[in-house]
Amino acid sequence: NLQLHTHEESNNQGGNKIHSEMVLRIGRWFEFMGHHPFLFGTMFVLIVLFFMLENKRGGKKINPNAVGLMVNNQNAQLIDIRPRKDFEKGYIKGSRNIPFTELKDHVDALRSADHPIIIVCQMGMTAGTAVAMIGNDNVYRLDGGITNWQAAGLPLVVEKTVSGKTK
Repeated sequence: NLQLHTHEESNNQGGNKIHSEMVLRIGRWFEFMGHHPFLFGTMFVLIVLFFMLENKRGGKKINPNAVGLMVNNQNAQLIDIRPRKDFEKGYIKGSRNIPFTELKDHVDALRSADHPIIIVCQMGMTAGTAVAMIGNDNVYRLDGGITNWQAAGLPLVVEKTVSGKTK
């Protein structure tokens, strides 16, 4: 019984030692920040600017649940920039496939469109680059791409051949 009690005490002391070391490290961190306010102020401003610019570069995002409204109410056109093989595995009804590698050949036509355009990619990142290439205020990117579309439980069209197998 005495031996068990001693073992519990040593475990408790070990926990206290780790806690004390963490408190000491955190204290040193705050002390360092206090001695370098300009450095941390600059770092904070740069982080905020990075996220502001990144959001602007990526273009306006549209939530998957809002796509149908924009298509029905504003006659928005869906442009899927995924590779053709990915597009054929499943796409949003009414979308047109222009692979990203071919997009530069269609930029002028897309830029002059008088209706909204929604760019679709796999995860929403490549679409941000496409929106920047097109450079029109009426161009949106699907937030989260096809991945987010499917996560929202929205359907994809899958083409079937005569034998019933997908292309």
